[in-house]
Amino acid sequence: MEFETLHTTRSVQLLRSFWNVQKNVMRIIQRTAADNGLSVPQYTILTAMILHKELTQKNLGEKTFFAKSTLSQSVDALVREGLLHRQPVEDNRREIQLSITEKGKKLLKTIHEQEDGIHMAFGEAVQDLEDDQFHNLLKTHLHIAQHLEEKE
Repeated sequence: MEFETLHTTRSVQLLRSFWNVQKNVMRIIQRTAADNGLSVPQYTILTAMILHKELTQKNLGEKTFFAKSTLSQSVDALVREGLLHRQPVEDNRREIQLSITEKGKKLLKTIHEQEDGIHMAFGEAVQDLEDDQFHNLLKTHLHIAQHLEEKE
């Protein structure tokens, strides 16, 4: 019984810790997105797209976990603003290929450099960590993420 209590307590403590970090990250992301004329889904899509040269809309949906309607509306708005480029896939006209435009890259660079934005907030949060603390934190997060992915 004592082991179960310890195990539950550790998992609950860690879940609460992740929840607290996520809550604060989302608060700052919401403000950062709004300050730059974006919704949270639009900001999320741009940050996902910057990591890839091109993605199909279907693959983007798999990476962001957005409902098709949210994804479609957000992509449409980003295309209208000139932040994303959209074109049909050559071999499959039903699929849509997306890429981030130079304007989209510049906006993300601006967001990245904003003093009250999410990137600066994270930088400030970890600046006092020693290198080994930082690397151990990343290693621990990777371990947890891989374990949770295996459970799926």
